[in-house]
Amino acid sequence: MAERITGHTELIGLIAYPIRHSSSPRMHNEAFAKLGLDYAYLAFEVDNSTLEDTIKGFRAMKVRGCNVSMPNKTVVHKYLDKLSPAAELCGAVNTIVNDNGVLTGHITDGIGFMSALKDAGIDIIGKKMTIVGAGGAATAIQVQAALDGVAEISIFNVKDSFFERAQKTVKDINEKTNCKATLYDLADLDALKREIESSFIFTNATGVGMKPLEGQTYIPDKSFFRPDLVVVDIIYSPTETAMLKMAKEVGCRTMNGLGMMLFQGAAAFELWTGQPMPIAHIKEVMNIKY
Repeated sequence: MAERITGHTELIGLIAYPIRHSSSPRMHNEAFAKLGLDYAYLAFEVDNSTLEDTIKGFRAMKVRGCNVSMPNKTVVHKYLDKLSPAAELCGAVNTIVNDNGVLTGHITDGIGFMSALKDAGIDIIGKKMTIVGAGGAATAIQVQAALDGVAEISIFNVKDSFFERAQKTVKDINEKTNCKATLYDLADLDALKREIESSFIFTNATGVGMKPLEGQTYIPDKSFFRPDLVVVDIIYSPTETAMLKMAKEVGCRTMNGLGMMLFQGAAAFELWTGQPMPIAHIKEVMNIKY
């Protein structure tokens, strides 16, 4: 890294809390080095309390852009100038691009999720998905899956501040796509079991399973899974969550969040640099397996 830093090096950041576990800095800096691009990518621990000041600082320092993760994805739009159509529809931002002081928010999580499935040879088009979560990443996944042609999506979430947001997501999907979406209370375990039983794929799109909730899962026991079910957890640290361990014991095809991390990062990389990320190189040097 030292030999690459010059007086012209542009900064790209990652703002979230917690974030020290992230693989994104290594991934992006490897890609910059491979392509000879004069950028550096750093992670900053930022939560909602310091988010506005951080964005003001990025604007003032002419930072090229940044990634945004929990808990800032659904809040950061308030401090930006524009949103992409997808970010506006999802109500969340995970990528910011600074074009001469104009900050535009984008969302690449859904693209990353669908691209990772395709890369792994998993075809969910025309099939049913059950998913837990209603935050920024979950909403992006649901919207992109519906736009891409998933036939039916059953969404489960606890009755918290995000439940109303999920109601809007379901309404938008049903009105603007050919997908049928339904929202359920996560406390209704009978409904959760029934919907998983009729699904091709089950996805955890929440932070349950990573620190500080490591070892936890919304799935009560193995009876919720069956061998021909695809089970995905968007968490990648740890690479095998308690839920994925349970699914493997049943014989399910499983996938962690490394693929989504890679491909959502690749989409953001291209927004900042105008060049495609060298995916094969990144997979090799980072030993990414999902």
